[in-house]
Amino acid sequence: MTLFKRKRDFYFNVLHYVGLVLMVCGFILLLPLLYLLFNSGEISNSFGFFLPAIAMMIIGLVIWLKIKPVVKSSFSITQSQFVVVISWIIVCIFSTIPFIIIEKMSMLHALFESVSGWTTTGLTLVDTSNCSTMILLWRSIMQFFGGAGLAIIMLATILGPQAPTLGVAEGRSTQLVPNVIHSSTIVLTLYLSYAIAGIVAYNLSGMGLFDSINHTLTAISTGGFSTKNASIGYWNSLSINIVTMILMILGNLNFLTIYLLIHGKFKALFKNSEIKTLSLIVIVCVVLFYFFVGRSLYNGISERIRISLFEVISAITTTGFTSTTYSGWTPFAFFMMITLMLIGGGTCSTAGGIKQYRIFVLFKSTIWELKKMLLPKKAVVENYIWQGENKEYITSDQIRRISLFFFLYISTFIIGSGLICLHGYSIQNSLFEFASALGTVGLSVGITSTSAPIGVLWIEILGMFLGRLEFIVILVTMIKFFRDLFGIN
Repeated sequence: MTLFKRKRDFYFNVLHYVGLVLMVCGFILLLPLLYLLFNSGEISNSFGFFLPAIAMMIIGLVIWLKIKPVVKSSFSITQSQFVVVISWIIVCIFSTIPFIIIEKMSMLHALFESVSGWTTTGLTLVDTSNCSTMILLWRSIMQFFGGAGLAIIMLATILGPQAPTLGVAEGRSTQLVPNVIHSSTIVLTLYLSYAIAGIVAYNLSGMGLFDSINHTLTAISTGGFSTKNASIGYWNSLSINIVTMILMILGNLNFLTIYLLIHGKFKALFKNSEIKTLSLIVIVCVVLFYFFVGRSLYNGISERIRISLFEVISAITTTGFTSTTYSGWTPFAFFMMITLMLIGGGTCSTAGGIKQYRIFVLFKSTIWELKKMLLPKKAVVENYIWQGENKEYITSDQIRRISLFFFLYISTFIIGSGLICLHGYSIQNSLFEFASALGTVGLSVGITSTSAPIGVLWIEILGMFLGRLEFIVILVTMIKFFRDLFGIN
């Protein structure tokens, strides 16, 4: 087989399945029209969804039918990475159309909102107090489907054994069970169960049905879009705060952890490395936040505990809801929030950031290395952590890959923050805002706005994209594409 034919077969396979993803996402674009069944007052806005949805489905169908896959074997990791990256770019572009037609937003502002939605970041340029109800619903739907990568999961379900690498390409390295279809079905079932439980719980806590639906969708996806400019703080309700924190934690947890919990395997649950990491970080940070921030700003023990717990969970789960303002916060408080946003949530979950698993492995590898120095040279040590019910033995290659990811993440964070700082913002605010974008969190100190410089918005868009799809996936895809384009072997 010639080199040209191998490349052609590679890209035919990729494009065929990109067409399928576009058809699925075209259908998702029609979902906000369901709102018209309950309120026909916005029927004039339906064109803003109908046009891009039909266009995306037709384009997807044509690609799917005309470009047939040549190779019948399983998808390679690289092919899956191409499907994921190309699909995300096209879907984000089509998703700008409702914002442009209905809200009259500029292309850049609409793209920012679209990328923030699909990447589950939650940074926004929309004034929710003066916005179409269907647009509010569309923002929540984007985060719901973007959070669990449901389009990819659906594709994996359709392809079955041919596509076990799609989830890996999107940064979800763990299968719940060996069968990819069964695994995807479990994820879908868990996600829908969270949604139903969340809507009921919010509604019983005093939140209206429309707001309950929207906040449930964006909480379990760790997205953080709200229907109110003041976010969850608008309600100032303890019960709503509690429901939100539970949903944020569920969204943060590895689906494998939830699977073990449902099956009553508590022993395995408490051995889990991510559960240990999350618990320790939350306890330490809540105590620090309470004493070094809460005591000087908030009245009463209950309010201090509520705000401390809520803000810490919102940051570490990369959700981005807030129950208060940042007025009066100390530099230490900002430093703590930036650190939490960088650490991020669990692997194989809807959260962003470096991920608690990687932080735990890096911490343990440091301990292992120190212990190794104290042992005889010929001593053989097997280093492992607990993942679910099984020991995962950590190899040098794994530590090297995690270290590389950590280096790329922190380097990007420093460069992105520096570029924002060059636009005239303080170092503290620049670090906070870019940590939020890169970690797909959505908390903001005010830099993100319709008056923000164009350069800042593009830096944040790139940060959100890199943070959601992970660096290695995008780098490998770009390097291979340009090597093929220019004939470099």
